[in-house]
Amino acid sequence: MKFAIAVLVISLSGLSVLAQGPPTLRIVTEVPSLPSELFYGDIRVKPLRLRPGTNTPITINDADFFVHQQYVDFLSRMPDQSGFNFWVNQITSCGGNGACVDGQRVNSSGAFFLSIEFNGTGYFVYRLHKGSFGDLPRYATFMPDTRQVGNGVIVGQGDWQGQLAANQTAFANAWVGRGSFLARYPTTLSPGEYVDNLIQAAGLTAAQVNRNQIVADLTASGNSTAGRATALRSIIESSAFDTKEKSPAFVLMQYFGYLRRNPDGAPDNNLDGYNFWLNKLNQFNGDFHAAEMVKSFIVSGEYFGRF
Repeated sequence: MKFAIAVLVISLSGLSVLAQGPPTLRIVTEVPSLPSELFYGDIRVKPLRLRPGTNTPITINDADFFVHQQYVDFLSRMPDQSGFNFWVNQITSCGGNGACVDGQRVNSSGAFFLSIEFNGTGYFVYRLHKGSFGDLPRYATFMPDTRQVGNGVIVGQGDWQGQLAANQTAFANAWVGRGSFLARYPTTLSPGEYVDNLIQAAGLTAAQVNRNQIVADLTASGNSTAGRATALRSIIESSAFDTKEKSPAFVLMQYFGYLRRNPDGAPDNNLDGYNFWLNKLNQFNGDFHAAEMVKSFIVSGEYFGRF
């Protein structure tokens, strides 16, 4: 999965040269282990990716680069070889059947959101935030938080279950100690008040999460940091909260994963698009194929414009 990358020469004739001199080239690295981006001033320079040893360009329409990008965008890591080969084969096995290729691209991409790895990392972070504050997480904080929970985790390799469990516990304990969390849930709250406030923020009822047992466990812990984190997890990892939040999270990840922005960011500047896709996904009972949600994002001009 090695791609040769050359900088694409772009026309900058429309740029005005400021008095202090022309813009400079700069490399922006969000994650050291993942590809960086090149900017000329504030203009993002798209690279020209070539097959090693050839002048053949690589595009997002190519199965290998498409699959590679799903790992980067949804799991924030480079692909493991066995997983990469599996998903590429799902697409290339279609041969020249265009309808089959399109369908397998949708299947493959949708599978990353539904994967065990994303469920334990990105979706875990989403549920912590939504269950704590009742609103959508933001891209700028969600991505580094997700990478922290996913650090060292590759499903199917080594003791990934133990690593993920340890990461989740450490992150949840740190989460309830953050200033923004303590401002809403100060330690002066009694166990009952704390749990009731969390249940309300999560949009659930006491019966849906066995409120009395959560309060009893938190009380037994001495209202400790670990106990508060466990109480929060009991709520956000409940089947009731999962049922409530699966579709909203899926739609949000379309924006975070494919478009690398908040749903109310430019060019939308509001949540109309997010609400449209959430309503459509709900209309089809969470079936992203019938709703044509994933398909629409991966063929959008904004998605192709990234590459």
